[in-house]
Amino acid sequence: MVDSYRHKGMRKKLVESIRRKGITDENVLNAINKIPRHLFLDSSFLEFAYDDKPFPIGSGQTISQPYTVAFQTEILDVSRGHKVLEIGSGSGYQACVLEEMGAKVFSIERQRKLYHKTKEFITNLGYKIRFFYGDGNKGIPAFGPYDRILITAATPEIPDELLKQLKPGGKLVAPLGTGSIQTMIRLTKKSDNKIDKEHFGTFRFVPMLKNKADD
Repeated sequence: MVDSYRHKGMRKKLVESIRRKGITDENVLNAINKIPRHLFLDSSFLEFAYDDKPFPIGSGQTISQPYTVAFQTEILDVSRGHKVLEIGSGSGYQACVLEEMGAKVFSIERQRKLYHKTKEFITNLGYKIRFFYGDGNKGIPAFGPYDRILITAATPEIPDELLKQLKPGGKLVAPLGTGSIQTMIRLTKKSDNKIDKEHFGTFRFVPMLKNKADD
């Protein structure tokens, strides 16, 4: 797996582009600067790996636009040592960003082939992320509760099961909506009976589906 000086230079340019778009958290920017995004893409997309664009990764899924990854990560407000649940592993890129920031990451993927492919690839890169195959709507209660929960697909509502797995004081970030454009929201769990909700602009995500997919 080659990560050349050319790739590193392209990453620096990507980071500066994201910074100009409004991302200010240096921990987020530093994490993106460390991860060889070109290794996550099909060879036909390699020359565009550090463009600020999403790309298909198979199983009807995409690797998100780097700015979107940075934005979600910034508003998730992750600190070193936080236990983070990611709903929708995809390529594993977002999970790597979270681990680079010092989080303990638990990630669940409903697509069987994508789960196996991502788990093997990310492990070979040297990351310690724990991947699970299952229905993201149900979370991973055995390892909860979590300081942070990140949903990486469009959901019409936040599953109660995920809110139960969020610690008091914890935060959940998700693209909320049923149409082609969703609103990014952040929920802060003040207590079991009180949740604050904030809105952060509009984005486009693939839909979050229920149940496992054997594809």
